[in-house]
Amino acid sequence: MPVGFRINRTWTRIAAAIVEDARTLPVANVSDCMSRIAAGGPQLRPMHRTGVLAGPALTVRTRPGDNLMLHKAIDMAEAGDVIVVDAGGDCTNSLMGELMLAHAIGRGVAGFVLYGAIRDAEAFRARNLPVFALGVTHRGPYRTGPGEIGYPISFEGMTAMSGDLVLGDFDGVVTVPRADAETVIAAAHRKHAAETRQMAETEARTVDRSWVDKALSEAGCTYEDCRFA
Repeated sequence: MPVGFRINRTWTRIAAAIVEDARTLPVANVSDCMSRIAAGGPQLRPMHRTGVLAGPALTVRTRPGDNLMLHKAIDMAEAGDVIVVDAGGDCTNSLMGELMLAHAIGRGVAGFVLYGAIRDAEAFRARNLPVFALGVTHRGPYRTGPGEIGYPISFEGMTAMSGDLVLGDFDGVVTVPRADAETVIAAAHRKHAAETRQMAETEARTVDRSWVDKALSEAGCTYEDCRFA
């Protein structure tokens, strides 16, 4: 099959137990435990009302404004999959609307990450399946291809392979490589526990803030008393 118009039918999905464990964590904590350089970009925003996105990635690459391969990915998806689409970041034409969303819900798709646009925005909010996209446009898509399913994709500093862990909340989206997921999620749990303790100390006004002056001193900051006319 030619590069650019092909479908990979075989990959290993991240374990369901890891997905459920990760679902309880803020995306920010997971991102922090990946050195704060893995993210889908700040323009990817939730198109749903509430809820968390979590599941194994099913990757799609398509030319901007074309959804033939996205249709095929929905038909291929297993229950719980998150379909992640690199459509070049173009929002001239939408990638999907209410009919495709309803079909995906019926197939058990856990959600979408679309590096492109949707239409029928009110339906996305009403049905409330976790969907992240760049924007909204009434202009519909084309269905001619080319594209790829099941191969690595990358956009806005986020790389995804089919089977990787995808997480999304109202701070944004992150993918975790399947091979690293257990280590990253364990670290994120420790960070989340530490932040929970810090929040309790903050609300009790017992938190130690001496690190601020220490950091300023180590950076060479000086203090002055100035009066300006």
